[in-house]
Amino acid sequence: MVIKEIFLNQYFLIGFVAWLIAQVSKVILTLLIDKKLNLYRLVGSGGMPSSHTSFVMGLTTALGLDFGWDSAIFALSLVFSLVVMYDASGVRRAVGKQAIILNTMLDDLYKHRHIGQEKLKELIGHTSYEVLIGAILGIFIANIMM
Repeated sequence: MVIKEIFLNQYFLIGFVAWLIAQVSKVILTLLIDKKLNLYRLVGSGGMPSSHTSFVMGLTTALGLDFGWDSAIFALSLVFSLVVMYDASGVRRAVGKQAIILNTMLDDLYKHRHIGQEKLKELIGHTSYEVLIGAILGIFIANIMM
């Protein structure tokens, strides 16, 4: 079965474990900081640490450790990882800031008349620090699991 084979792939598994640890840590951090259990953080995007970055850097590090830092597969994975990290801290972060502005505008409009508009999701992207911590987590998990 294809799904079983994917989860038996050690490179995918390392990335997946790094992603899972990052997502679980978001729930724990939300519980500690906001004093509430928010299980949506298990699947939600944004926040500390970047699970996307943890996933791709876990994969990239595992490939580098196994195939060499000068291998084509490592280079390909590294380029992919850099694009993901740039997107997480750049494009998606900007979209989140725009969502905050639009939601504020909607709140202002609600005060004067009823508008049936749903609020936009604001926690979409990451700060550079969240991306860095996600990268460190992925690298750490890959070194442990390889």
